Amino acid sequence: MNDINEWSNVIGNIGFPIAVAIYLLIRFEKRIDSLRENINQLEQTVRDFNKIRK
Repeated sequence: MNDINEWSNVIGNIGFPIAVAIYLLIRFEKRIDSLRENINQLEQTVRDFNKIRK
């Protein structure tokens, strides 16, 4: 019975933070991909603008 309580504590203390970290990484990954695409578009726009100015 004591082993079950120890395993329950280990899972509760370690498993929950791991689950939260994975959840946040998945959510932020989508935002990071979106930001990367926008930065690439901005870079191309700046290049095109510089070509026009020359």
